[in-house]
Amino acid sequence: MIEPAPRKKRLLRNGFPLAFILAAACASVACGVAYFEIPIETPIQAKLDVSPFQRVLIAGFVSGGTDDVDANQETVRLLRSQLRSKSELKVIDADVMELAEIARDQMKTAPEAEGDSGEPAPSQAQAQARPSLGTPTEEQRMALPGQIKDEKDIEPYERLFANTAYWKRIGEEYQNPLIVTGTVLFMPHSRAGYVTRDVEEYDSFGRRRVVPVRTYMERKGFILRPKFVFIDGRTGATMHQEGYREEILYSSQQNTPALSSYFELMDRLVPNFLNALSSQKVRGTRVLLK
Repeated sequence: MIEPAPRKKRLLRNGFPLAFILAAACASVACGVAYFEIPIETPIQAKLDVSPFQRVLIAGFVSGGTDDVDANQETVRLLRSQLRSKSELKVIDADVMELAEIARDQMKTAPEAEGDSGEPAPSQAQAQARPSLGTPTEEQRMALPGQIKDEKDIEPYERLFANTAYWKRIGEEYQNPLIVTGTVLFMPHSRAGYVTRDVEEYDSFGRRRVVPVRTYMERKGFILRPKFVFIDGRTGATMHQEGYREEILYSSQQNTPALSSYFELMDRLVPNFLNALSSQKVRGTRVLLK
């Protein structure tokens, strides 16, 4: 008995299988689907309720790290400029406060204020108990370094922001605004180690390819560590504070001015600062098929 030959695939006149033609048709239909992008905005709620305030005072910052950039002056100018264009609060034009000098002056006058109070001298036991109540000892008063180079030097100055009487007096002088102050540490930094970088290569046929290569490099740059402190000018109390750390490194052969690096690092932090005071909108797109 002769078996029937296997059935061949159905062909068109040009010899292509029907299934191949149908698949190509489906692909062409799919490519013809129209789509369009819709811009969207996602609101981000502000961290602080600034509705009780009509004015904001960027008072000044305790700064240090390097003498190449006056981080106090530059930070005050930058934040005032940003708030003028992106906040509804009226920015107060005032002299930039040299808070490091103010903190040292307060420590010098503290013993005199205690001696002129007319109260009897405290006993030794009372004097030992005073640090727990927030009154600095003589050793603590002398702990303020004359030059601020790193985090250890700037930390003792943060006691200034707990002086509610001082900040309340500043608030009364400027009609009870929201006061923005804090610390800014901008210091040089260097690091050595292996870095992955892309290297272009061409084969014998002239084809280009990019190959990741690990190379030992010495790099130098800067670290920016600001801490923003928001104080209620009506009471002198701290409402909110937040700190950041940003770092940038360049090759050892690249000579980048310190001021340029400062602004590059601050550009990364300004959106976070503004979000503390006002609601921001994150812009994006959504793709819809028609």
